[in-house]
Amino acid sequence: MKFLTRVLIGALSLGIAASVVPGIHIDSPLTLVLAAFLLGLVNAIVRPILVILTLPITIISLGLFLLILNALLFWLVAAVLPGFHVAGFGPALLGWLVMTLISWAASAIFRE
Repeated sequence: MKFLTRVLIGALSLGIAASVVPGIHIDSPLTLVLAAFLLGLVNAIVRPILVILTLPITIISLGLFLLILNALLFWLVAAVLPGFHVAGFGPALLGWLVMTLISWAASAIFRE
């Protein structure tokens, strides 16, 4: 049940990000749910590996490189999933930021 709640929160936040940020377009509700699921999967599996591999750059940039890494992962999911379109790095960064803030707030509200 907790997994389903997280995917729905991710889908809700991604849908809001797509409606607020110009340059992000999602073709269908099914694509929205698949994108939220894939983003969660990428953040759980790929992101920790990349954080370790890019640790020197992250330390030198005082953590700011993590913003770039997260935006690139958002953009990667859009490149892999048909029906989820991100126009460039700027919309990816803004979309990730909006999605993260909304997910954080919704997770705080629905915390078990």
